Amino acid sequence: MNVLVLFGAILFILMTIIGGKKGAKSFIALFFNFGVLIFILFFMTNPDFNPIIITVIACALISCINLFFINDINSKTKTAFLSTIITTVVLLLMIIVVTDKAMIQGFGEEEIEELGVFSLFIGVDFVKIAASVIIVSTIGAIADAAMAISSPMQEMFTHHPSISRKDLFAFGISIGKDILGTSTNTLFFAFFGSYLALLIWFKDLSYYFGEIINSKIFSSEMITIFFAGIGVTLVIPITAWISAYFFVKTRDKTIKG
Repeated sequence: MNVLVLFGAILFILMTIIGGKKGAKSFIALFFNFGVLIFILFFMTNPDFNPIIITVIACALISCINLFFINDINSKTKTAFLSTIITTVVLLLMIIVVTDKAMIQGFGEEEIEELGVFSLFIGVDFVKIAASVIIVSTIGAIADAAMAISSPMQEMFTHHPSISRKDLFAFGISIGKDILGTSTNTLFFAFFGSYLALLIWFKDLSYYFGEIINSKIFSSEMITIFFAGIGVTLVIPITAWISAYFFVKTRDKTIKG
C-alpha cells in the first residue's frame, strides 16, 4: 500500500474515533482546502486576474470550510468568520506595504541557479504574489484563533446569560491571552522545522549572521511568521468584541421581543 494512503487512512481513523462526526468532517475539509489552493494556483499565474482579489476570495472559502462545514452554521462560527475576514483584510493592507518596501518578492540568489534557464518575464506582479503567499500562510492560524475564542465565549454566555458585554469581552481577552503564546510558538517552530535544511545550508556555506538576516528567502519567511503572529494577536480583541456585541445584542433583542 502506498505510504501516503496508509498514513491518510490512519489519520482518518484517529480523527473519526477521537473527533467523531466533526473529526471526519475535518479530514474531508483537508481535501476541500487543497482544492481551494489549486484554485488559487490556477488563477494566480494568469496576468488577467488580480492575485489580491483571488486571495481574499480563497481565504473566505477556506474560512467557510474550516468554520461552517466542520462546526455548522451557528452564532459562534458566524462571529469567528466575520472576525477572520476583518483581520485578514487589515493584515493584507499591511502585508502589501511591507512586501513592497522590504523587497522580498521574487526569488533569492540561492534560487537563481535552478531558475537560470527560465524566463522571469511572465507578466505577473510579484509584489502581489508575495503578499498573497503570506496571507494564505496565515489564514489557518487566524481562523483557528478566532474559533478558539468565540466558542468558549458562547459557552460562557450560555451558562451566564445575564453577563454584561464588558465582562464577556474581558473573558474573551483572557482566553486570547492563554492561546497567544502557544499559537505564536507553534508558528515559529513550524517555520524552523520546514526550513531547517536551509539553515544548515547557510551554515555549510559559512554565511555570516548579517548575510542570513538579509537573505531574501530567510527574510520572507520570517516576515511571514511575524505577520502570522500579528494576525493571531489582532484577531483576539476583534473576535472578543464582535462576539460580545453579537451575543448580548441577540439576548437584548430576545428580551424586548
